[in-house]
Amino acid sequence: MPDIAQSAHDMISGMTPEPQPGVFVFIITCDPARIAALAPHAISTFKEAEGHSMIVPVDVAEQAGFDTASPMACITLSVYSSLEGVGLTAAVATALGAEQIPCNMVAAFHHDHVFVPADMCERAVQILTQLQETSAQEPPQ
Repeated sequence: MPDIAQSAHDMISGMTPEPQPGVFVFIITCDPARIAALAPHAISTFKEAEGHSMIVPVDVAEQAGFDTASPMACITLSVYSSLEGVGLTAAVATALGAEQIPCNMVAAFHHDHVFVPADMCERAVQILTQLQETSAQEPPQ
């Protein structure tokens, strides 16, 4: 189980970015029938005021008639990140932003997941691996 007081240094130096298979899109719907039909395929859902946001495989979204113009790849940061940890999201977003790679972070119970444009995934993994390696070489502050 992760340490509640887990430092940013520990999380970043141990994050091991791992691209996940598949390509995904973010969709939203208020239609209860569509929610029920798509939920089993969703890798993440969140109820917002505007409807149910879901992250689903691109082929599922396409078959359901959703816009698939922004396909995303998922990179899992394979470190047990504390829900109370500070700094991992900022470090990842800053490193990718410096290279003009947009990212959407999804924090789950055990890991954080980074969604980047599918065609930028390989470069994003390189950047995050470099961030991890650099952090691992530096002493904790």
